[in-house]
Amino acid sequence: MSSSDMNSTLIELFRQEVQGQVHVLNDGLILLEQNPNPRQVEPLMRAAHSIKGAARLLGIDPAVKLAHVMEDCLVAVQQGSLSLTANGIDLLLAGTDWLSKFGESAGNDFATWYAPHDAALAQLISHLEGVLRGEEFTASIAQSDAFERGLVESVTEEPVDVGIAAIKPVTHPSADWKIAKADWIDPGTLALFQDEMQAGGAILSSALEAWQAPLAGFVNTSVQEAFANMRGVAVVLGVEPLSKLIQLCERAWQEGRPTERAGTPDDLQCFTQANELFHQLSIAVGTECTENMKAMQKTIDQMLAKLTTRANSAQEPSPAEPPASSMIARSVANPAAVPPPMQENAAETAFAPTTVPDDAQERVVRVTAKNLTRLMGLAGESLVEARCLQPFAKSLVNLKREQDRLTDLIDELAQSIPAESAAASHDIIKDLRNKLLESLTVLGSRIEVFESHAHRSDDLNSRLYNEVIASRMRPMSDGVQGYPRMVRDMSRELHKNVRFEIVGETTPVDRDVLEKLDAPLNHILRNALDHGIESPEERLAAGKPEIATLKLEVRHSAGMFAITISDDGRGIDSEKLRAKIVERKLTTEDMASRMTDAELYEFLFLPGFSTRGEVTEISGRGVGLDVVHNMATSVGGTVRVQSQLGKGTSFHLHLPITLSVIRAVLVEIAGEPYAFPLLRIDRLLRVPPDSIGSLEHRQFLRVDGQNVGVVLGTQILHMSKRPQATQDGVNSASDASSAAKDLFIVLFSNHNDQYGLVVDGFMGEQDLVVRPLDHRLGKVPNVSAAAVLDDGSPVLIIDLDDVRRAIERLLELGKLERTDDGGRKHVVGRKKRVLVVDDSITVREVERQLLTSRGYEVTLAVDGADGWNTVREGEFDLVISDIDMPHMNGLEFTRKIKDDNLLQRIPVVIVSYKDREEDRLAGLEAGANYYLTKSSFHDESLLDAVHRLIGESQ
Repeated sequence: MSSSDMNSTLIELFRQEVQGQVHVLNDGLILLEQNPNPRQVEPLMRAAHSIKGAARLLGIDPAVKLAHVMEDCLVAVQQGSLSLTANGIDLLLAGTDWLSKFGESAGNDFATWYAPHDAALAQLISHLEGVLRGEEFTASIAQSDAFERGLVESVTEEPVDVGIAAIKPVTHPSADWKIAKADWIDPGTLALFQDEMQAGGAILSSALEAWQAPLAGFVNTSVQEAFANMRGVAVVLGVEPLSKLIQLCERAWQEGRPTERAGTPDDLQCFTQANELFHQLSIAVGTECTENMKAMQKTIDQMLAKLTTRANSAQEPSPAEPPASSMIARSVANPAAVPPPMQENAAETAFAPTTVPDDAQERVVRVTAKNLTRLMGLAGESLVEARCLQPFAKSLVNLKREQDRLTDLIDELAQSIPAESAAASHDIIKDLRNKLLESLTVLGSRIEVFESHAHRSDDLNSRLYNEVIASRMRPMSDGVQGYPRMVRDMSRELHKNVRFEIVGETTPVDRDVLEKLDAPLNHILRNALDHGIESPEERLAAGKPEIATLKLEVRHSAGMFAITISDDGRGIDSEKLRAKIVERKLTTEDMASRMTDAELYEFLFLPGFSTRGEVTEISGRGVGLDVVHNMATSVGGTVRVQSQLGKGTSFHLHLPITLSVIRAVLVEIAGEPYAFPLLRIDRLLRVPPDSIGSLEHRQFLRVDGQNVGVVLGTQILHMSKRPQATQDGVNSASDASSAAKDLFIVLFSNHNDQYGLVVDGFMGEQDLVVRPLDHRLGKVPNVSAAAVLDDGSPVLIIDLDDVRRAIERLLELGKLERTDDGGRKHVVGRKKRVLVVDDSITVREVERQLLTSRGYEVTLAVDGADGWNTVREGEFDLVISDIDMPHMNGLEFTRKIKDDNLLQRIPVVIVSYKDREEDRLAGLEAGANYYLTKSSFHDESLLDAVHRLIGESQ
């Protein structure tokens, strides 16, 4: 069959076939190398055989030849006539890579793709044939045959498997089905079909004979594989009556539990008759297939009814062993990927597939990721709507309370009317009261019903939402399948002995997080192999085992997804790292000497940083760990390093379990709610305004002995006004004055830099369903996504990385706004007052003219003592002072201002002829907000500083 005639469905089945069997071959060959055991070879033989049969059906001859010689090698290993060395495993793994590429490239362009690779494949096949003859190859020859190792992940939308717990009763349709193409199938394909049916029938016959005897040693796997293979070829050829019969027979076989009891005469008779019918139908395929099927319709219907009855007779389904053969058959019977079976001696191996839990073997359907995301959004909206019922129920309770109050008022009215008044008035009041009591009774009963409904609705929608979130989860094993192979190949390339362990493969993780993990984990593992783990000679000299241990551990911890990659290698030499940091001029030698190990390790995550002295194929390019850090921060997680020299290194990643839901802190900025991801926040603070310090054009807050820059949230988000601060989002009458004075600050950090964002108030915490913004909006500055609050109102989720970059830009431009608006409130229309203190009349006049030309009101003082008296008598917005003055110098004058509780918020600018760095530091340490030289008069630096500190003159 030529590639141009390939049916697209058949090609897709072939690709699934190859993908599944390649995983079996990769994992199985690594297991075989670590713990040679003939029983481990059988699944590998079946995998190679399945690929060979599928490739032959499509006419991909190169794949047939390669799979055939690989199968021959594995058969020889099972029979004991061949012992595979590490180089032999290399060749088989290289062949596995080729088979993977055949699966990816199958289609109309296969011949064009394959043409330049023909010679390389022929060489690999020649080497494998040499292995069969007992020849040995060098590692370099074996490794050179690997072709673009590693499977290429699809970038198209990936379907997600969603388990269906309930197993529905089996039903069967009429046997009068359409035959897709079995009337005109070519003789070669027909022969393959009949060979497969004959082989399957023989396996079933042997199993039926064994089922009559005691069940010691009875193996059920081969029978299930036979059913899967026969059903697969029947589906491919479109013989629907036969495929339905095989499917029901397989189900009935599973329900019969042949591994738990001996077969009864009824059992044996039913399956024997079914096997005979399979044989008859396989002969009927070919010319006039449709007519032959119609002639056998009655017989088929009878067998369908019998098998349906048997399949439905059991009360509970029994878990089936996953077939290790034909993916073509499995892709029709169960689209979910089936992992390779566990080995009996898996406990002795360094890496073994995790046992598949019962719920993983439930029936599955295929749902695209896009549809699942949309479903999650709808479930979130439904949950929000359900939670809106509770406030409505409370409003009904309030209404009932008001009606109770109305009843009391009617009673008071009735008592206030004199008895001698008209009886008609009393009758009206009595009737009104009765009607009101009746309505209260009805309202009370309706409130109970409504509250019950609201509670059930909330519970139901919460469970629905949780189930949808759970459906987005995938086991970690889906993302680590290729790592054992990568570690094995790289270890051989580096001539190191490494035992790779994976712990927690079944741990569920959001599919979006899983997709982002591949590159970071790959980099960490490669770094561990290249940098961390020593050669066998070094390990023995250090008193360590020759075989190093590399472990990847996955678990859920405190609501987070925790990944730890650890090795028992040489560890990180802090002194060498310190020297490398200084050599790269990333910090000064003095500062580097004071850094802790944890602070030094942070440099490992900088872009372009590498501790390698030379560039190799594996490392030294300075690309790697920055990818790890960027991934962790992009999803709202963290990464840290722990190391002990001579003992080993561990990388710890803490990531959110899902990106679909985040825990957020709600704040108010300019009257609007905003959400900050809780994982990215270091602390929430409420501080008095006088705790904010000022240094040049920056304001800061002392937190744990460190200065933290403070920035207004309204400026970052470009808000036009800033309302009065609130206390936890709601002002109280008793604390309104206090709340108006306090500042609410959100602290967050990046590496070693920490920032404080001033907001108007805190509104609490809440779990939010993340809603991506419409792509037509592009990238909205400082916003990452949106969500809906419990009350149904929308809220924007802040992008803290964007906020950090915005703060850094404002710092560079020197345009940060102050939290105190220059230190005091100003009367509208009043000019801002500046006190100039200098013993030089020329300097005083120059500064006065500069400031008055910009509209400021200027007062002059002739020295520090005069300035101190003046500043205490008047109301000034800014002080400009010299340093060298009689009676009181500028530094002492500045300290006295900053030590005074009433004056300390007045900004101080020092203008001096002294331009040494130590003079500048002395002025800033005294409390000055700016330190300028007197040459600044010529470039308007003084006016810029004044404007930054107190703004315009009016």
